[in-house]
Amino acid sequence: MASKEINYKDYTFTISYELVNPKEKKSILILHGWGSNKEIMRQAFGKSMPEYRHIYIDMPGFGKSSNEIVLETQDYADIIRVFLDSIRADIDIAMGHSFGGKVSTLLNPPTLVLLSSSGILVPKELAVRAKIALFKILKPLGVSKLHQLFISDDAKGMSQNMYETFKIVVNERFEENFTKVDSDTLLFWGESDTATPLWSGEKIANMIKNSRLYPLEGDHFFFLKHSDFIAEKISNIYKEQ
Repeated sequence: MASKEINYKDYTFTISYELVNPKEKKSILILHGWGSNKEIMRQAFGKSMPEYRHIYIDMPGFGKSSNEIVLETQDYADIIRVFLDSIRADIDIAMGHSFGGKVSTLLNPPTLVLLSSSGILVPKELAVRAKIALFKILKPLGVSKLHQLFISDDAKGMSQNMYETFKIVVNERFEENFTKVDSDTLLFWGESDTATPLWSGEKIANMIKNSRLYPLEGDHFFFLKHSDFIAEKISNIYKEQ
């Protein structure tokens, strides 16, 4: 594991990363989802795809990477570009889980791999809508200090700037970005995913011209069970080149 300092918008970010198979010429960037870190992605794919140099990154504000400002998904993509330039890495494949899928999409790699990517707004459940409504009622009464009781599990325990970042990225509409994708794209999806349901994966696949969708058994973290299958499909790309 290593770290590197980069500058973006007059701020310094310390990016924690890890390289696997560092001598290989072709590179695959592997990005985690919201609230996660590079370790879960390395756990899934670190021992597969030996023909690629793996680049695992803790995105700013997660794991051991720093963040002091409010960011949008485009900022994350721009920061990743600056980081990749700093280590002189050109990527052949960008693979991202959930929020990492949105960031990977903006990188416009030759090959894009989406693992239950976010980007399609999913209607909130009734209980969640009720909680939001209750918070809005109580906020003028001075109960806003209890906001930790009302916020999403994905945002609990975060710093204020990361909470503000979360509120921005979770409400971004990404349809236009998906329709602009010209990368060869593989989509893998958990059939029982409730965070990013399968229907959202089908919608994204219909938006991306050169895409193939593989529904697989499991929830939002389905890829932990199916990493060998996913890695095999990606390795086939290498063999076809």
